Amino acid sequence: MPPKLMKRANIQKRTHWRVAAVQMKFAASIEGNLALIEEGVKEARRRYADVVLFPECATTGYAIDFAQLKAADFRAALAEVSEIAARYEVNVLVGSALRRREKLQNCLLAYDRTGREMGCYAKCQLTPEDRKYFTPGNAVGLFELDGILCSAIICHERRYPELVRLGVMAGAQVVFHPNAGMDELVVSKLKRGGRDGIAVRAFENGVFYVFANSVGPQGGGKWSAGDSKIVGPSGKVLKLANNRDAAVIVAELDLSLATRKYAVESLADPAFLRGYWKKMVGEVKRRAGL
Repeated sequence: MPPKLMKRANIQKRTHWRVAAVQMKFAASIEGNLALIEEGVKEARRRYADVVLFPECATTGYAIDFAQLKAADFRAALAEVSEIAARYEVNVLVGSALRRREKLQNCLLAYDRTGREMGCYAKCQLTPEDRKYFTPGNAVGLFELDGILCSAIICHERRYPELVRLGVMAGAQVVFHPNAGMDELVVSKLKRGGRDGIAVRAFENGVFYVFANSVGPQGGGKWSAGDSKIVGPSGKVLKLANNRDAAVIVAELDLSLATRKYAVESLADPAFLRGYWKKMVGEVKRRAGL
């Protein structure tokens, strides 16, 4: 077997995967955020993480005027993230605005251990604040890292369970969810301590769920609840950050537990839906190039 194929075959036999979620206090500049991203990657790698997730719009922060930034600003920031992934030989997922086909979108970029882009998911369900700047995406997040099929949603999309379900039906065992909370303080407090519905998404799909949030005051009287977390297929919270501090949380996932049981069973019954599910899942994979 050629060396490259042998390496890929070994990756596909992986049964455990160490994941990290980085909870950020955004800096005031792209340069500052890139420094925080490298710090987060370095700490996650020190703790033997295979993959590191950062929040929504981690390269810039969320509470900014995106119209004042140029396409080249986003591209340059992402080029640096790609270099960081390669430098530390780790998979990196980072939230960033990105101009694609002349449209500015709110994206999650996935880079492998060589810095190669493996996926780019654009947020489909936008908030009113998003709509000031961004065009919605038109695909379900689906990409492969270390031979493991993954899916993604962004922030507000936790309210749209079909975006998770379809990715899992298509084969994803791990869902990544970057977030940048922008709530009134009273609302932010209600989300603390894991009271945000995320454990339900993991349980109802039988997958692991990785959530990376910003934390603390976001300007203009808005707050982010923090509470970055890693959740198992049973709905058990494996790791949970607090609601005050920047943090890096790490957990080892036993992928044999990510059976996707309920999503797989939904493909079969009720019988009248089988053909519709098959068609939708096929389109999800086609758009992902898989």
